[in-house]
Amino acid sequence: MNNKEKLISAAAEAALKAYAPYSRFRVGAAVLADDGTIYTGVNVENRSYGLTICAERNAIAHAVSMGMKAVKAVAIYSPDSKEPLPPCGACRQVITEFSAPDAVVICCGSNENAVEIPVSELYPMDSLHNLKKF
Repeated sequence: MNNKEKLISAAAEAALKAYAPYSRFRVGAAVLADDGTIYTGVNVENRSYGLTICAERNAIAHAVSMGMKAVKAVAIYSPDSKEPLPPCGACRQVITEFSAPDAVVICCGSNENAVEIPVSELYPMDSLHNLKKF
């Protein structure tokens, strides 16, 4: 099994642990760190939807708490969506915080189709990366 397959499998397995009693829309994410370690996260809903935590941000927070410095790839999977599932705007922002423009986001749905998108296309014109130069 290659890294892409491992990442998708980890995201799919994580999705089954999601806490989604309100929407019943489970999402799992897996992050491939620069050292090759895979970290997972799930969506955690709250009856106040604004306090819901997306799987992607959960996975990245988990990775950072374990000492991860950079993201090479992210896979997002939902057993409750047939179509590939892209990250929301807030998750795109967090993904760019820890990723190089050539990092890959793999969006998956239950129909086993996957769409790979480089971070540079997922979040174009990321001026905040330019701030790191100063």
